[in-house]
Amino acid sequence: MSATPLAVPQEIHDAPDTVLSSGDYPVALRWRGLEPYGQSFGAMRAFTDGRTPDTPDEIWLVEHPPVFTLGLAGDPAHLLLAGSGIPLVKVDRGGQITYHGPGQIVAYLLIDLRRRKLMVRELVRRIEEAVIETLATYNLATDRKAGAPGIYVARPPQRANDRIQTHEGAKIAALGLKIRNGCSYHGVSLNVNMDLQPFLAINPCGYAGLETVDMATLGVAADWRDVALLLAGRLALQIGGLPATAAATTGSTE
Repeated sequence: MSATPLAVPQEIHDAPDTVLSSGDYPVALRWRGLEPYGQSFGAMRAFTDGRTPDTPDEIWLVEHPPVFTLGLAGDPAHLLLAGSGIPLVKVDRGGQITYHGPGQIVAYLLIDLRRRKLMVRELVRRIEEAVIETLATYNLATDRKAGAPGIYVARPPQRANDRIQTHEGAKIAALGLKIRNGCSYHGVSLNVNMDLQPFLAINPCGYAGLETVDMATLGVAADWRDVALLLAGRLALQIGGLPATAAATTGSTE
């Protein structure tokens, strides 16, 4: 399947970090590169604890070395293969167990919900919509499932790619948030082109037998950074209700 992403200005590609417009408040986009999960987790908590009512919101784009993460009320029994060699980290987000690894986009959303007058459920809906819009740009039909946050491969149209029909209902993006003092951290992960084998060692998000796929499995050959940038723009649009555009650049945090 050919990928047809939106045109991305070259200056955005070249900028380590970018400021996206997002309604009445800007969002700083931070490219953190390949980063150990614990380092990102600690930085998110420190950022949230230290922010003030005037602190700008941020979206962090990260790729992690292999790691399983278990939500605050998660059941360790959902880790089916304890001897995989992949570390398990208990975290304070909602949800059960998931896997992060190279080839997956992780977008952390450090958002002041009170300032934007957003309820948590509405924020979740908008994050999911941003993922759906991103994948639609690559001609992938996806949808939500009631009571199961995240994004799933939808029933394909007639004459669709056979690979899409084969993977109907599979999960391609996972979502989990933590709200502290009216501000969010953690976020959403989108599978682009990764080793999916570790997902077989868990019940993904607590669902036994749930298939997990990536864009490559569905026939889309896409660059990680291109997809990440498109996702960040869609997230900013959804959070602010206005099209996200590059407004300025800042120093690198990589």
